[in-house]
Amino acid sequence: MSFGGPQWPQQPQDPYERDPYQRNQDPYQRDQPPATPDWSALAEASAARTRRKRLLLIGGAALATALVGTVIAAAIVSADKKDDDGANLADTTSAAPELPTDTAKPQPSFSSVAPPPPPDPMDFISSARKDTAPLGAESLFPGRKLTMGDRVHKKGATASTTNCAAAAEDGLGAVLERNGCRRVIRATYEKDGVAVTVGVALFDTKEAALRAKEQTVGGVTPLAGSGVDGFCRAQTVCLRRANTLGRYAYFTQAGFTSGKKVTKSDRAVFQVSDDLGAFTFNQIYARGRAQASAAATAPAADQ
Repeated sequence: MSFGGPQWPQQPQDPYERDPYQRNQDPYQRDQPPATPDWSALAEASAARTRRKRLLLIGGAALATALVGTVIAAAIVSADKKDDDGANLADTTSAAPELPTDTAKPQPSFSSVAPPPPPDPMDFISSARKDTAPLGAESLFPGRKLTMGDRVHKKGATASTTNCAAAAEDGLGAVLERNGCRRVIRATYEKDGVAVTVGVALFDTKEAALRAKEQTVGGVTPLAGSGVDGFCRAQTVCLRRANTLGRYAYFTQAGFTSGKKVTKSDRAVFQVSDDLGAFTFNQIYARGRAQASAAATAPAADQ
């Protein structure tokens, strides 16, 4: 056991607390004198700021001067342009227009009458009075073959007669004579065993030709020869058709050279008939077009 006075509580010591008695200080440490400002550096910074301000002032003044000069130049150019425009206007308005001094010279004139329309080809092929161009089997059916698309039809015999009844059969001759037929021109073509004869009958007017078509019975007589055998004889069936254009009535009769009867399924026969009908139509119209063209150029040729 121990004896003694009461133990007082002790404050803990801060190991970093400064010794009040300065016992831990370096005996050789001396107080340092306070630092002095760098007057030279401060002077250089102040001079740099002064130079920068001076440069900014000089640049702003130069820019303002340039802008003022530009505005003044634009104003001068605008004023000059207005003066020029005024001078030009004065020149154009002050000068009096020159009047022709020689009024004796003839002046160009223009007719107020419209030129006549070109002749209509149908006018020439609708009346014998105007349809006066030469006409024959060779001019209506020229060449030795007929080409329609990729189909080539060999040309056979041709014939022309003023005895219209002799060129028709089974009642058609009487129809032609009754309506004033003047002439019948025939031609035959053949392709792959199918032959067709086309007969063109001429009348004085298109009305007479139309009546003959409407009264049609029978058909044109088939024309054999020149390499095409006889076809569409008695006791067989052939394809007969009739049509008109102007004062021309034309008839076709098509069939097999073998004598076979034509039926509705025989497309080859119908095709040959179509080709010859279209060709005849075009030839008749071309005749009218040629005469119309000649009539249109006739006045110019007479001048």
